[in-house]
Amino acid sequence: METTFKKRIGFLSFGHYGTGRGSQTNSAADALHQAIDLSVAAEELGIDGAFFRVHHFARQQAAPFPLMAAIAARTSRIEIGTGVIDMRYENPLYMAEQAAATDLISDGRLQIGVSRGSPEPAANGAADFGHFPLDGETVADMARRHTAAFRHAISGAGIAEPGQHAYMGGERLLRIEPQSPGLSQRIWWGAGTRDTAVWAARQGMNLMSSTLLTEDTGVPFDQLQAEQIQLFRDAWAEAGHDFTPRVSVSRSVIPVVDDIDQMYFGLRAQADSQDQVGIIDGFVSRFGKSYMGDPGQIAAELAADEAVRSADTLMLTVPNQLGVAYNTKVLENIAKHVAPAIGWEPATT
Repeated sequence: METTFKKRIGFLSFGHYGTGRGSQTNSAADALHQAIDLSVAAEELGIDGAFFRVHHFARQQAAPFPLMAAIAARTSRIEIGTGVIDMRYENPLYMAEQAAATDLISDGRLQIGVSRGSPEPAANGAADFGHFPLDGETVADMARRHTAAFRHAISGAGIAEPGQHAYMGGERLLRIEPQSPGLSQRIWWGAGTRDTAVWAARQGMNLMSSTLLTEDTGVPFDQLQAEQIQLFRDAWAEAGHDFTPRVSVSRSVIPVVDDIDQMYFGLRAQADSQDQVGIIDGFVSRFGKSYMGDPGQIAAELAADEAVRSADTLMLTVPNQLGVAYNTKVLENIAKHVAPAIGWEPATT
């Protein structure tokens, strides 16, 4: 199945903050305000999306909905999303209320990436948030159960038995309010394996694939990821869903065009230029390479990246602690010198 979406690019911020050397985000307030300002600047450049990673018990972006609502109020076109929310930690019904309200503020621009979660600093953070697996469940099962309940709620389905003070308009069960039509088709699953991508397709969720896969078959990362994407699309077509799915991949892309870029990333451009294999959560995992260096060379390499070619959306991880001005410059250089090679054009509407 081929996508009908035009090629899009967005930035993906992990929202780090701290007082380390060179940091422009010394506090959480710095990181949040700068995320808003960078989103505004990205929209002006024609970038398609502003996405945010969610972590808990860490000096990083955590609660995403206040931030996304603030960005929605300051922008008019750019997509706003998460990449990804760890569903082990979420109250599905409260999240459904927040997501719908934020989507309404944005006039339907929200793109919600969710997943079963990744390694977190806390030993059992979901339990500290009050969430425990049911008998026979794993924490991954719990995350999927939370996701199903969230999606059920945003679909407009009845949830709660009415009480004596309920106003009934012909429905026996009360639904979550507010509702935002169309949001249910803008939920993405962060898949780290081929099998999980197939599961996401069968569930009717878009695919969000990052810079690592928790499996390794010996082939280059982009080829393994392209295989994952094709399996997803095949499973989607077999399931017969009534809308066309979207697929995103993430890459670290830094054009080195001046002395400041060279200072920050000149050495990394050599060290991170190849795939890496390591262990994540006990699984042999393959990590994609970074694209850093000469803009012309990056453009040629990205154009040959099989997964980038297959996906409709490329998420660019940004070094958010280097500040708004620097990250805006990076995005501008990508937009001018790199992204056209993969078929991207600046968004205007």
